[in-house]
Order: sequence, then structure tokens, then C-alpha cells
Amino acid sequence: MKNIRAGQALALATLLACALQAHAQDGASTSSVPAVVPAMAPAAASMPAATPANSKAEKAADRALRRRVLNALGKAKGLRAAGITVRAHDGAVALQGWVPEQSQIEQATHVAEGVAGVTSVTNTLTLSTF
Repeated sequence: MKNIRAGQALALATLLACALQAHAQDGASTSSVPAVVPAMAPAAASMPAATPANSKAEKAADRALRRRVLNALGKAKGLRAAGITVRAHDGAVALQGWVPEQSQIEQATHVAEGVAGVTSVTNTLTLSTF
């Protein structure tokens, strides 16, 4: 409860400081710089609020895509996928970790790009001879 009140007090203090800064800027000069608080309010109001159901559905879709990419990497001939970690978010896939040969870095990218639902692949795999 104290944490909530402290957070509310901090938010109020920040908002008040921004409002005072904007007021001071408006009175001190005649420049065309807009006030901070009014400029931010419409943008925040127009953004849709993330609902827990959407968040859960998005996370489930990301997990499913991650599994599909991992399965494809595991089935690829000549690719040692044990050292590869896959992260997925909204169709963007990141490959991290290590492989024993240079050719497998490029192969992992091509395999991931071929998975349904993948929109982009970021490959930061490195060589390792463990």
C-alpha cells in the first residue's frame, strides 16, 4: 500500500514539475515550442490500452513461433542447434548463442526465415568449438 502511494506521489510530482516547466517556458519566451504536458496528453489518450487477454494471446503466439523455429532448426541437416537460443516477438526472431562452423550461422538464418510467421531474423550467433 505504501508503494502504491509512493508511486502515485512520484507521478503527481513529475506531472506537476512538467506543468511548472511548461508554464515557465510559456511566460519566459515567445518561441513556438509547445508545452510539455498538453502535447503528451492526446498521444497517450489515443493509444489503446493493452488488455491482459491481448497480452496473453501475444505471448502465446510468440512462444508458439519460438517453438516452430526451434523445431525447424533441430530438424535441419548439418546444423548443430544445441547452442542456439531463439527469441520471438511479433514475428521478429532473434537467434543467439553459438555454432561450431561458419556455414551454420548462415544456415540457421535461412532455416528461421523459412518458418511460417517469421517476418524478420536477427542473427547474433558466434563460432565456438566446445
